[in-house]
Amino acid sequence: MEDVTSTSLSRSASGPALNRPNAVAVGTIVWLGSEVMFFAGLFAIYFTLRSTSPELWAAETSKLEVPFASVNTIILVLSSFACQFAVFAAERFQVHRTSWNPRHWGMTEWFFVTYAMGAIFVCGQIFEYANLWHEGVTLSSSAYGSAFYMTTGFHGLHVTGGLIAFLLTLGRGFAAKNFGHKEATTAIVVSYYWHFVDVVWIFLFAVIYLLK
Repeated sequence: MEDVTSTSLSRSASGPALNRPNAVAVGTIVWLGSEVMFFAGLFAIYFTLRSTSPELWAAETSKLEVPFASVNTIILVLSSFACQFAVFAAERFQVHRTSWNPRHWGMTEWFFVTYAMGAIFVCGQIFEYANLWHEGVTLSSSAYGSAFYMTTGFHGLHVTGGLIAFLLTLGRGFAAKNFGHKEATTAIVVSYYWHFVDVVWIFLFAVIYLLK
């Protein structure tokens, strides 16, 4: 009886451990699901207003600088790759670079690159707003102006929120004496948010700038 008990316990101890999903990651995914619904509502508003004013949309969309917006979009999309490289470094608990070779960069270097590219995107969007404002396309000028600034503006606020999150993550990386799973999880969930923001912009760019 004693042998059976010890054997059973040894088997239980050597059995596979129960892997529970990270609560922070799950919570972030659920929250991003609600953000999907929010942007879906913005898309619905845009298409509804567009369907009621096709002539207005044809006239106003001709004022958009599609090449400039395309370059800005490429910058934002490429920032997702830099963000993912930062996640790979965080997963192997490498905070800083070991050499100037990008293959040896750590989380902080790749997040700095991501932050810079995101900041360039926001500055480009502000520059575009200034040009459109000069062309007479304002938030209150027409239904198109309201739809354009609402959809792109809310996205711009989300990008700005992501930039703030990067600064907080970088600060945590520099402050942590022992970079571990908690710090790596922070980097991972921030990357979830950033990838989400990039994917949303791809759809916005296609709808606003390319769909005629």
